Amino acid sequence: MPKKKPMPRLRIEKGTNPYSREVQGEANECICVAMTLDRARQELGLETKTELEDVFDRLEYNAPRIAVITGSPDHPAHVMDHETLLKAVISIWNRGGVPFVFGIPVVCDGTAQSNHGMCYSLQSRNLVSAMVVNQMEGHSYHGAFVIQGCDKTPFGVLNGLAALDVSRRMRNEAPVFATFAPAHVLRGGTIPNALRNELLAVADRAADMGFAEIGKDLRDTMFYILQCSSNQAFQGVFLRAVQAGIMTHEQHKDFEKRLAVSTCDRKGGVCAFNGTGNSCRHLTCALGFVHPGLAYLIEPPTFEQVDAAVEAMLSVCNDPTYSVSNIVIQNMENAVRVHSTMGGSTNLMMHLISAMIYAGKRFSIHEYDKIRRKTRIPDLFDYSLTEGRDIFALAQQCCDGRIAGIETVLYELKRNQVPIVDDAPTMAGMTWAQRLLQTKNLSAENVKVNPIILSQPRRKISGIDVLSGNIFESAVVKISGMSEEQLNKFDEKVAVVCYCESEEEAIQHLLNDHFLEDFKNESNLTKEMLLHLYQHNAGKRGQNLKLRKNRHFLYQLLVDEKILRIAFVIAGVGPEAYGMPEMFTPMQHINSNSVLREIASVISDGRYSGVSYGAAIGHVTPEAYNYGKIIYLATGDLLHLRLRKRRIDYLDTCEFHYGKIQVFKRNLENNRPHLACKRIKRMQERRLPIDPTNRMNHVTDAAHGVVPMEIWNQARR
Repeated sequence: MPKKKPMPRLRIEKGTNPYSREVQGEANECICVAMTLDRARQELGLETKTELEDVFDRLEYNAPRIAVITGSPDHPAHVMDHETLLKAVISIWNRGGVPFVFGIPVVCDGTAQSNHGMCYSLQSRNLVSAMVVNQMEGHSYHGAFVIQGCDKTPFGVLNGLAALDVSRRMRNEAPVFATFAPAHVLRGGTIPNALRNELLAVADRAADMGFAEIGKDLRDTMFYILQCSSNQAFQGVFLRAVQAGIMTHEQHKDFEKRLAVSTCDRKGGVCAFNGTGNSCRHLTCALGFVHPGLAYLIEPPTFEQVDAAVEAMLSVCNDPTYSVSNIVIQNMENAVRVHSTMGGSTNLMMHLISAMIYAGKRFSIHEYDKIRRKTRIPDLFDYSLTEGRDIFALAQQCCDGRIAGIETVLYELKRNQVPIVDDAPTMAGMTWAQRLLQTKNLSAENVKVNPIILSQPRRKISGIDVLSGNIFESAVVKISGMSEEQLNKFDEKVAVVCYCESEEEAIQHLLNDHFLEDFKNESNLTKEMLLHLYQHNAGKRGQNLKLRKNRHFLYQLLVDEKILRIAFVIAGVGPEAYGMPEMFTPMQHINSNSVLREIASVISDGRYSGVSYGAAIGHVTPEAYNYGKIIYLATGDLLHLRLRKRRIDYLDTCEFHYGKIQVFKRNLENNRPHLACKRIKRMQERRLPIDPTNRMNHVTDAAHGVVPMEIWNQARR
């Protein structure tokens, strides 16, 4: 009988081994490991049968106990997790570790959009963090191989691992280590030719019936790569078309069905737009947790790719330099700069901040802003959903070996004089300086056709700006999502408030084709104020307009010449009030309306992933539920949008009546105390249907990551 090949001898050197001290774990978990390995071998066509004695020996010896953390298969990013976890458990075992598997629930923001599920979405990040800590502690796992999905869950897992690392090191135990394997990028769908022709016919019919804007908006929406987010834009146009009698409800539902089944590739993945899912991919890479071979894929990873990541992870499993919390802290400056230059999701403003706090260090939006503004960060990311430059195309360029993903981004940032923390450790077992030594495929210039990562900046600035003003302490606006032309249309303009107490109220306004006429009456703007709006927002060409024009004429002129600016203020949707839902749907309805997108911006204490054509200003603190001044605004109020100056101010309407741009200096809350009382009461009533287990009580505000107060209190300054 041939001699049995000896197993690799690898052990965790620091701390005690509960599996050696307490016998029940060795009895219970041997079968879990053995059956997982046997199933993996069977499905991968390898030899079967794992000896329980071998598992026992490794547990007794304190071999690295590694959890393969998967997501739930009711999320498109996780439908192929099973294949990857099989490869991971085999690799972990072959390299001397002990593999375990557990899964976590994953809320899809796309599925939860515009329904009650959105109240639970952000809270799921904090719950996932708690679940990860709970399971890792309960079963005494040393590290994790994380199959990374979408939305806020990657940072939910990362935060939990970072917090656990802090706790264990306080107990003088071994550091927690982890590597992340992001799900591949989902290929965007295409509109079937027959359906495309029918939609074009609807657009023609809209024009013939006198609804040219609806026809134009439908044609514009058809330019986008088909994905769940573009389906939302289609829905908005369809609803307006039904309202106008251009199509029937039955036709609307038929179109929606045919678009939906053509949207997602059966192999799933992270949606191809540069939203929260791919922004999390960018930033777990920039934080150093992703092995280069797993960063940007168009298919689930091969065994060789998984094995390389496991090998690198186990090579540093005893080195505290590579602990989760230390890697987060050491790589934060790089992550902020990558986030800025790639124009990532606005949601990451909270998630990056939360990661630092869970890693044991107090951090806020203001520290983020200091890093971002320490040096000018250029726009090196030419992403477009209408011109074939989505994240799937980026992944193809990486898989072809022409560029190297985040390494290319860091390389080009350095070439554009943006400082990088070269000596920050990464889970490839190397610093960034070492990873950037091989320059063969680092230059963005290697991609000659349709480059997405650039060598020469599109413009000198990018990223997310932090705003202040007399109606909030902080808010954020995604400058990277706005061209210079867009900025010019909204910067230094006076906007009229349309106050909405909920997302649903905002959506009703946005889908109402008579909204602008209704708004004229509800805003109660005087003839003099309309004249001064025109004169201010139109600049030089507005100075010749005379007051003799009547109110109706002035308002219509503002609309027709796209000089009117409307700020949809959606308040009462902050973390404590309503779970901080994403305001994606109102923004999409603005994007898909050719009239409103030229004149409308959104201001909210809710959160954002992307951006509307006009300025999308979110994460307002303090939130309305905590008596932030946003709660005192009313329809017809005036706001001075000063985006380049990073300010938004509530104006004195009495002074504006005489043509003066004067910031309101009195106490707004004393003027309108009744508004806050009534609105808080309605917020409390709206909050009641959220299950008590998921209400976001005792959390920090959006400027401080929306983390549980216990986590914040434990973090050091």
